[in-house]
Amino acid sequence: MNDKVTLSHLSTVITQEGSAQQEEKLAIETPYTVALNDEPIGSSMVLPIGLEEFGVGFLFGQGYIKSAQEVKEVMVCPEGRIAVYADVEDTGPREVIITSGCGGTGKISKEMLTGAFEPLQDYTIPFSEIKDFILQVLHASTLNQETHCVHGCGLWADGKLMAFFEDVGRHNAVDKIMGAILLGRAPARAAIYTTGRLTSDMVLKCARIGIPIIMSRTAPSSLGLAIADRSGATLIGYARPDRINAFTHPERIVR
Repeated sequence: MNDKVTLSHLSTVITQEGSAQQEEKLAIETPYTVALNDEPIGSSMVLPIGLEEFGVGFLFGQGYIKSAQEVKEVMVCPEGRIAVYADVEDTGPREVIITSGCGGTGKISKEMLTGAFEPLQDYTIPFSEIKDFILQVLHASTLNQETHCVHGCGLWADGKLMAFFEDVGRHNAVDKIMGAILLGRAPARAAIYTTGRLTSDMVLKCARIGIPIIMSRTAPSSLGLAIADRSGATLIGYARPDRINAFTHPERIVR
């Protein structure tokens, strides 16, 4: 897989003792346009894997797709276009809020932020499984060790890793998980773990799709915390194999 998403480049390493050339692996960043029913919706720079999932997840985050039943077909075109066909009539512009992210996924629809939340999926995770969950996500691929340039995101349910995606953007990696759920390739009754920080849009997309346990290697923002509290989600930061910081609803972590 890594042959499709990395390229090699020689760098010159310079120290007090001199200089030498060293081969580096770089993550490939490619522009893709997402179209809904042949109408272009937006573009983003992405790692060119998991593109079907990204296209559907991107449209979910922008407020165009709300359920798995709406998605009919996804086509990844070689000219940098992801064509999603869905049973929705309105493909016009949405009122969006620019978030802390960069690129096309650094925005969410205002409707997603302000509307009432549906009940989350009923799910708990034993604390003893968290170690395996985190380590399996971190070791699911060698791409980050090779490039030091990607974020990973995994979904855990029923004692195993159900889905895993990487991308140059933390938002993109989460969007790929959202797309996998909407395409019926992964469950929402699960826990999610991301190597990126949990800002408002990251938490919001997870809560809107029904994921009850949202975990990160790093920290939540204040608005991310407020959204988790409002939606009833369990928000976990600074997650490590042997400890976690549960900011909201710790009762879903069982001993």
